[in-house]
Amino acid sequence: MKIAYLINHYPAVSHSFIRREILALERLGYEIVRISVRGWDDAQRGAEDQLEQTRTRYILRGGAVPLLVSFLRVLATNPVGLFRAFVLTFKVGLRAERPLPVHLIYLLEACQVALWLRSENVQHLHVHFGTNSAEVAMLVGELGGPPWSFTAHGPEEFDKPKFIALPEKIRRARFVVAVSSFGRSQLFRNVPHAYWPKIKVVHCGLEPAFHEGDFTAPTGSERRLVCVGRLCEQKGQLLLIEAARLLAERGTKLELVLAGDGEMRSEIETLVAKYGLTDTVRITGWISSDEVRAEILAARALVLPSFAEGLPVVIMEAMALRRPVISTFVAGIPELVEHGEHGWLVPAGDLESLAAAMGECLGTAPEAITRMGESARQRVLERHDVDKEAAKLIGLIEA
Repeated sequence: MKIAYLINHYPAVSHSFIRREILALERLGYEIVRISVRGWDDAQRGAEDQLEQTRTRYILRGGAVPLLVSFLRVLATNPVGLFRAFVLTFKVGLRAERPLPVHLIYLLEACQVALWLRSENVQHLHVHFGTNSAEVAMLVGELGGPPWSFTAHGPEEFDKPKFIALPEKIRRARFVVAVSSFGRSQLFRNVPHAYWPKIKVVHCGLEPAFHEGDFTAPTGSERRLVCVGRLCEQKGQLLLIEAARLLAERGTKLELVLAGDGEMRSEIETLVAKYGLTDTVRITGWISSDEVRAEILAARALVLPSFAEGLPVVIMEAMALRRPVISTFVAGIPELVEHGEHGWLVPAGDLESLAAAMGECLGTAPEAITRMGESARQRVLERHDVDKEAAKLIGLIEA
């Protein structure tokens, strides 16, 4: 069976879970065609992503001319299907947050993808994220393409479901995947009860190569916490800097590493300087998966004070590397992290609770941190084995 994956931007450091899923499906004997809208000119920081880049077809790589040629080919060979897709484009585009011309571009992209899938004899199309790539897949379906499905991660899909036509996508997809029970509940909210049976849970997975080895004790400072993620409002890094300030004022020694980059970097740097924390806080910028792994191993615990989430893969990665987690009671996080057993959970946005949890983590005996880390590892390996989760996905596709 030949399956195509359609992603908006692939490969990417933040999308390592997609790569792991694709490779797991290939280990199960399935041929995977990789299609991405963009990403061909990214400077990849890891050997695995560099290889994936060479295996991926890019819709926008050739510019507008190939898309127009594909549109004319579909017009000549499938005018009825193109008319249906055109009507659906207007239906979705007139109510969306992005202007209608953008959705017409999605239609051109869908024509290109439909022709590729036909030439490759692809039997199923799967999409990660319920945003623009899912719209392209939906239009491919109207053009007579294969059955399609998508994985919704959140929180973006849950923040603006009507503006991205999420209910329409759920109704038209063969099935829909959520990465947590919470995510499934948010998808339930957007469609009538009759559609609920097609919404399934398949977790993001980790492969053994990532977490093999003995990593019980931190290889860096005992006073170091690491936060991994895009520097953006939903991850709560500004609150994290506020918590670091409180701890510093109370005499608690701390090293804080922000592993990542993003649109809020300058604002975070300004706040760090304002509070005199330049010797306490280090921002790495974008780093490779191997470098993220090294930063987690060099820390006592992962701290992720998120305001909105799906189920962060970095929490799974930290737990697999035997690191406790400090995070929030948000989305799917409490489904994986048990407070007091695998780390600390605090109310989102609660500065005092976050600072207290960070201080408690730094003050906990190394033996207790080791026990928490080992318990966290066992928990995540039971729930997030990539080969088991890929087999669940294949079961849905073949059904």
